[in-house]
Order: sequence, then C-alpha cells, then structure tokens
Amino acid sequence: MGDVERIEQELRALSSPDQVDLIARRVDRNQIIGVRMGSVFGLAKANWRLDLGTVRELVQSNWFEVRMVGVSILDARARKGSAADTERTDLYELYLDEHAHIDTWDLVDRAAPRVVGEYLLDRPKEPLHVLAGSANLWERRTSIVACYWLIRNGELDDPLRILETLIDDPEVFVHTALGTALREVKRADPARADEFHRTLGSRLHPAARRAMKVGRT
Repeated sequence: MGDVERIEQELRALSSPDQVDLIARRVDRNQIIGVRMGSVFGLAKANWRLDLGTVRELVQSNWFEVRMVGVSILDARARKGSAADTERTDLYELYLDEHAHIDTWDLVDRAAPRVVGEYLLDRPKEPLHVLAGSANLWERRTSIVACYWLIRNGELDDPLRILETLIDDPEVFVHTALGTALREVKRADPARADEFHRTLGSRLHPAARRAMKVGRT
C-alpha cells in the first residue's frame, strides 16, 4: 500500500456522519470523508517528512480531507526554519502548480501565508499581482491571504495595491479575506489603514466590513 492510500485509509477510520454533514456546508458532499480538522492536522504532522511527489498526489486527491493533509504538510514544511531555499521554492511551486485542487477557503488559508507569502517576502511580488488578476476565485483569495505574512512583517505597499485591485471583486470569499487583511494593516500601520478607508472605504463589501470586526475569513 502506498502512502496516499494509507493516509486515505487512516482518515476513513476517523470518519463520522456528523463531520460529513458539518463539512458539507462548504464542500461538495461527494468529496468528503468526514473527519475533524484537528485529526486531519494531526495526521499531516505525523507525515510531514513525506517526499514532495507524494505530497503532490495528496493535494491532487478527489477527497477534501486528503487534500487538506497535503496542504497542511506544505505549511508544516514551510514553517521549518531549517528548510533550504531550494525546498521553499519547491513548496511554493507545488502550491501554485496544483492550485486547481486548492479549491476551498480553508485549503487556501492553511498554506498560503507561509508557503506563498513568506516565500515572496524577500522576492519580487509580481506573482501576487498575477494571482489577483486571475479568473479563478481561489487564486485571487491566495493573493490576499499570502499578503497576511507580508503585512505582519511591515510590507504594506503591494498588499494595499492588491486590496485596491480586488475591492470590487464579485466573490464573497475574496471580500472576507480582504477584510481580514485590512484588519492586519490596521494593526501594522493605523495611518495607512485610515488612508485606505478614506479613499476606498465606501466601496468595501459588507462581508469585508464584518471580517474586519470579527476576524472571520
């Protein structure tokens, strides 16, 4: 039995009908095994050393929880201070290459800050602007969620440009991330947050305003 099949089997042993119903509020029921996220994250932690070819297969799975194990391993590897630059590049490229399978808000949010945002902190930010212009909702969300890491490290210019680019986006899941990013900007530099609100605040979507207040993504 290969590692992907083993992990799927371990997830099935942890499944429950209640979790299927809970996860089905945000994911196609036909893609759900039905496992609590804490258990999924624990399984990812236990398997974080898997080779990236196997991690890619996890991210490509038809099953939501298997994909979550995959992106959680990407996140765990990116958090390792000992990770070489070549590995960080591999993690970043895998995430972007397989973005078609990173197709829910929680899959994006699990890995984008570290895998994409931290990687680009000391590199050109143009890839984020490309993502912001994508026709794919989840790529646009990645462009914002990756900015959380930049904002927390004092890099505000590109994040604010991206927020302006997406302020009229048609998708609620973009606006919830946008609101969270603005809350982070407010913490990092209140004056720049106030300036953004003065010039563009009237165009903020209600979902962005709510996310700014309660921290929902």
